Amino acid sequence: MKKPNKDALAFSRHIHDWLTVYSSSLQSNSTHTVKNYKDAMSLYLHYLTHVKGLDANTFTFTLLERSVIEEWILWLKNDRKCSPETCNNRLASIRAFIKYLSEREVGLMYLVYEVARIPRQKTLRKKVKGLSKNAVKALLKAPNTSTATGRRDLTLLIFMYATAVRIDEALSMKMEHLHLHTAKPYATIIGKGNKVRTLYLLPKAVAHLEKYIAEFHSMKPNPDSFVFYSRMKGYRNKMTQTAVAKQLRKYAAVAHEESSEVPLDLHAHQIRHAKASHWLEDGMNIVQISFLLGHADVKTTMVYLDITTEQEEKALATLENEKDREMPKKWKKAPQSFVELCGLRPIK
Repeated sequence: MKKPNKDALAFSRHIHDWLTVYSSSLQSNSTHTVKNYKDAMSLYLHYLTHVKGLDANTFTFTLLERSVIEEWILWLKNDRKCSPETCNNRLASIRAFIKYLSEREVGLMYLVYEVARIPRQKTLRKKVKGLSKNAVKALLKAPNTSTATGRRDLTLLIFMYATAVRIDEALSMKMEHLHLHTAKPYATIIGKGNKVRTLYLLPKAVAHLEKYIAEFHSMKPNPDSFVFYSRMKGYRNKMTQTAVAKQLRKYAAVAHEESSEVPLDLHAHQIRHAKASHWLEDGMNIVQISFLLGHADVKTTMVYLDITTEQEEKALATLENEKDREMPKKWKKAPQSFVELCGLRPIK
């Protein structure tokens, strides 16, 4: 790699600080958000170096202007065949970085206004395929409770359905977040943006959690242990979403034999959506549902549950009442490319 110029070195320093200090620590973004940021920046630098033929010795901050970013979006869309949703996510990451950059390089403040004018790609909102109550019952019968794995999976499924938590929220839960021996047992959930919410647990969920803990944790569980941990790596490592997805597909195939309403391509988010829908069917307060789901705005819940304009009045009437988790070191050897200079992984 040719010797980087002043702008490239400054850009590299800002990328590193944004990812390793600001986004992951000060702003407390989730590891998934930070990973999305890293992927977007890697793709952008890949585009600059391999498509536009630029390098660290020719980089200038003008390469963050609207015209270049719009060309990059088109490249993502046409050459890499990225979906509109993916293009919008990449654009959001670039916007987040430029906002951070402008607060540290005042002369680049104009970039914030430029990227804000870049139009998002038009998308068709995908409706989540719901699960009926009968489908949920069939699914909960699927795990083989004569095995330890089956008992663990049943407990996880019951907890997910009882609380409608996001899959990462369930897997990130530690023993200190469970409060089962109180008058009203509850779980403390750490949601997106480290927002905390309390979810009370019904007797069925409590009973299964108590049996699970007695079998899978010691008599005095470490408060810092993950409730649903990796059996290969131990209490300090949470069960991966990939492992859960694999088990769900297996159980979906079994449950589908009893109820055709269980989709064979079942994923964890459908369980969350199902519980929210069932709460609404049972007449629960839409604002309460919004809180239980961890939504910041009740309008998000309306869209999430696919509530139409005609249904909105009725809904409002209820108002009566796993790997790649750690940020790697910037580099262990001399960087071979502009991408590596910025502490990012090359895109193939």
